[in-house]
Amino acid sequence: MASVVGTFTIDPRARKAAKRRMRGEGATGWAFVSPSVLLILGLSIVPVVWSLLLSFQVNDLVSPSSWVGLENYKALLQDPTFASAVKHTLLYTVLYVPLSVVGGLAIAIALNRKIKFIGLYRTLVFVPFVVSAAAQGVLFSFVLDPDFGVANSLLHKVGLPAQGFFGDSAQALPLLVLISLWSGTGFCVIVYLAGLQGVSAELVEAARIDGAGKLGVLRHVVLPALSPITVFLLLFQTIGALQLFDLVFVTTKGGPLGSTTVIVYFIWEKAFKSFTAGYSAAAAYGLALALLVVGVALQISRRRAAR
Repeated sequence: MASVVGTFTIDPRARKAAKRRMRGEGATGWAFVSPSVLLILGLSIVPVVWSLLLSFQVNDLVSPSSWVGLENYKALLQDPTFASAVKHTLLYTVLYVPLSVVGGLAIAIALNRKIKFIGLYRTLVFVPFVVSAAAQGVLFSFVLDPDFGVANSLLHKVGLPAQGFFGDSAQALPLLVLISLWSGTGFCVIVYLAGLQGVSAELVEAARIDGAGKLGVLRHVVLPALSPITVFLLLFQTIGALQLFDLVFVTTKGGPLGSTTVIVYFIWEKAFKSFTAGYSAAAAYGLALALLVVGVALQISRRRAAR
């Protein structure tokens, strides 16, 4: 018997058909997304959980593992090699992140104008960013080779002494920062250029009418408008800096004398050279915790800046 709702009559058979149709559509939808879900579970969730369990074990990837609880984490806190890797990573981050963000802003402001060949200039700035870090490492390994590289050849021609470059423990880490700036600043430039298009022309004009010069407009109008972009770039560049690996792997292999051993290279070394997978997993979760803290801190800063 049909039920009446208001002035509409609902046929029970139509209701059942609608439910069957909805169930069929749901099943079809899950059939389409299930490969992606399985892929995410297999390549993301399961490895994360497995590595977390691994960090509480002694495991050489061959023999049966044994549970040791927090011993791997305690050993990390007493490991001078890990302490050096943390120090090198923080030094690299402190040098690279501010320079890339400030440099990107300066170049973006310089390129935010209508001049001849401006599209070419913007492209040239961005091109290094799309070059892989491995390719950058190979390129600069040839250029900065102490014996046969172009850099020392040029220094010799102008009467300057040859440099050790990646073979010098005092120069290797700063050189990695410079190479990263060459490639990574272009991303900041493009993002800031996009942000500059959204700065209110009315506010800029009003500031100029009130007597503000170029620096005044930059300080009181442009920078506040770009603050969300700045927070995003600080977060993005910091995460990238803390995960530095491929450039180190191709150029210095953590040397000379461990002067460029960063956290991710330390993790790789412990897992695949020393075969201490549990210890390596503990170091990886230490890095994950650091990334989480950085992300939360920058998000809090962004919300406070938006108020």
